[in-house]
Amino acid sequence: MVSTMNKYLIQISWSEEDDGFIAIAPNLPGCNVWGSTQDDALHEIQTAIDLWIQACKKSGESIPEPSSVLHAA
Repeated sequence: MVSTMNKYLIQISWSEEDDGFIAIAPNLPGCNVWGSTQDDALHEIQTAIDLWIQACKKSGESIPEPSSVLHAA
């Protein structure tokens, strides 16, 4: 079940070191995945976002608001 797929910013980039695509959800600390193709990485990050949010709800932790813009650190 993927219900948050269009709410959170997703970045996908190629990783030579990992020989695949890395997808991250910058608003959700530690939410990142690997995929052999961009489509695989996109599918995996959508699932990871849902699981990340479910874990926060279960533990009572706050869930960051989605952002459509990446802010530089």
